[in-house]
Parts: sequence; structure tokens; C-alpha cells
Amino acid sequence: MDIKMKLLLFIVDLLAPLTIGYFCRFQKIVPESVFNKMILNNILVIYPALSCLSFWILPLNYGLIWLPMMGLLMGIIPGIIAYFVAEYKYTSDLDRGSYVMSAILSNLGTIGGLCIFLLYGETGYAYQQLVVLFQYILMFMFCYPLAQYYYQRSQSRVEVKAVSIKSVLFSRNQLAIVGILCGVVLQIIGIPRPQMLGGFAEILIHVGAWTALIPVGYSIDFAKLKEHYHSIKDITLIKFVFTPLLIYGMARMVMSEEKMINTILVLSCMPTAVNAVITSRIYHLNIHISIASFIITTIVFLLVVYPVLFLGLAL
Repeated sequence: MDIKMKLLLFIVDLLAPLTIGYFCRFQKIVPESVFNKMILNNILVIYPALSCLSFWILPLNYGLIWLPMMGLLMGIIPGIIAYFVAEYKYTSDLDRGSYVMSAILSNLGTIGGLCIFLLYGETGYAYQQLVVLFQYILMFMFCYPLAQYYYQRSQSRVEVKAVSIKSVLFSRNQLAIVGILCGVVLQIIGIPRPQMLGGFAEILIHVGAWTALIPVGYSIDFAKLKEHYHSIKDITLIKFVFTPLLIYGMARMVMSEEKMINTILVLSCMPTAVNAVITSRIYHLNIHISIASFIITTIVFLLVVYPVLFLGLAL
């Protein structure tokens, strides 16, 4: 795929659905439930199918174990930095909690998957799936208890409720892991993937991008930027400078394959995920900080960070 085609796909698959979703906010024909069903369709159908197809042709080796470990560090490193920044910066624990959630949870899935696919095709997409392997476990077993802690601390209670292990292991959000396991089994037993499924996987990636990003565009509310823009400007430094530098340096020390290292670099620059907004809402944190971080980091990433990475790595 040449550079012009990759740039066209970047516009068509990233910017176009976000724009369409945003303008859907101002119409009354399509109800909000339709956009929620788009997200559900990705979780239950598209992501598991893509995971299976990608891992079916991925050559397995011990070096791949570093990818999910790096994925965890992509949440832990910015989370630690944000924790100390928030303690100094805010007086309200509700503000602190929302700020930390915005730093930890990044859009490694939807935007990350498409960005890597545009650069490195199905092999890159399979790498990306390994990077996000533990992300839901990170969210359920670390972010949720931490958000609960911030809320309870704001109420002068510090006891943190345990998270149900059953809800982690048997959540429908984990269906992509089932797809990964199916693909790995087919790879190990030596069943070749039919050639026609390669084209089908590419179609699924584009469909998945649109059905994931249209709801993201629909949720953007620029009015919230005015309230918290100055409060979360420094989170762009955490997301796009400090975290990538640290992650890239670590990747260079333990990995040798250039495509794998570059995949780690791009994914370490991902913007705040909408899951940060959802987590803040569930635990009654200051949701407006998460919304502002989600909008601003997404805009900066799509208009500045990814084009620079794209041109640097694709040429």
C-alpha cells in the first residue's frame, strides 16, 4: 500500500466517521440507542472475528510476550505520573480521580488498531491485539477500584470494595480474547487460512473503524472544552511526550524487530479513551475533566501526533 493510499484511508477511516458522528448530534432522526448498538456490535462480533483472523497468520515466538507487558506499562506509567500531578494540582479527590483515569485509559483499541493497520497491515494489527490483551483486566481490576477509592476518599471513607473476579473473566468485553485463542489454535495445528479471508479481514477493519468512531464523534461536546481546557492541557504532555519516550526506550532494550518497536511507539501515543469518561461517570468523579481530556487529546492526536508518526514511519 503506497503512501497516498494510506493517507486517503486515514482521512476516510478516522476523520470522516468522527465528523459524521459529531454532526449526528444535531439531528433527531437516528436515536442514541443506534450508536450504542454500533459499539456493542464491535465488541460482540467484529473485534472477536478480527482477532481470530489476525492471529491465524501471526508467526508465534517468545518475543511476543513483551507486547502485552508493554500494553500494561502504557497505562501504569502515565497513571503514576498523573497521580503525583493530581495530588499537587487539585484539592478535590473527585477531580484527582477523573484526571488519573484520563491518563491511564488510552484508546489502544479502536483508534490504535486502525492506525497500526494503516502502517503495517494485518501483522501490525495482530501486534496491536497483543498489546491490548490485558487492557480490560487493567480497567476492571485496577482502574475501577482506584476510581472507587477516590470517590470514597472524597466522602472521608477509604475502604475500597473488591471487584468481582467473575465480572472480569466472563465479561462480554473479553470476547476478543476468545478470538485470539481461536486464531492461535488454528496457527498451532497448522490449518492454513483461506486466501479469501484476508480480504474479508480488511473489510472488517474498515467497518469496525466506522461503527466505533461514529459513536465517538457523536459523544463529542465542544461546550465542555471551555470549562476544563486549561486544567488538562498538561495531560497532553503525559500522553504524547513522557509516556512515549519511556515506553520507546524500554521497547528498544528488550525488542529487536523494527515493526514491533514502531507499533509500540505509535500505541504509546494514543489519546484518552471514552472508557475514562465511563469510569468517571460510574464512580461519580468529575466527568467533565474526562470529557475534556477525551476531546482534546483525540483532536491533538488525529491532527498533529499521528500525521507526524505516520509520515515518519510510512516513508
